[in-house]
Amino acid sequence: MVYTKNKNKNLIGDKVKYARLKNKPKITQNDLLARLAVRGITLEKTAISKIESKTRPVTDKELVAIADALGVSILWLLGRE
Repeated sequence: MVYTKNKNKNLIGDKVKYARLKNKPKITQNDLLARLAVRGITLEKTAISKIESKTRPVTDKELVAIADALGVSILWLLGRE
């Protein structure tokens, strides 16, 4: 696999935002932070915004928790399904 130089620090930002907003009712960034906290992932208040704008990397543990909190698969978040 060839990686090109770009400023994106994660692959999931667009999908996280899409998944949050497609839910009925919509999941706010604060709601997502709370859902992650219940799953043992404590993030700073600005973390979701930074993830969605792809300016913050995401750890493997965060990836698993975000997928679970949003009710989507890890592969979907990664754009593989």
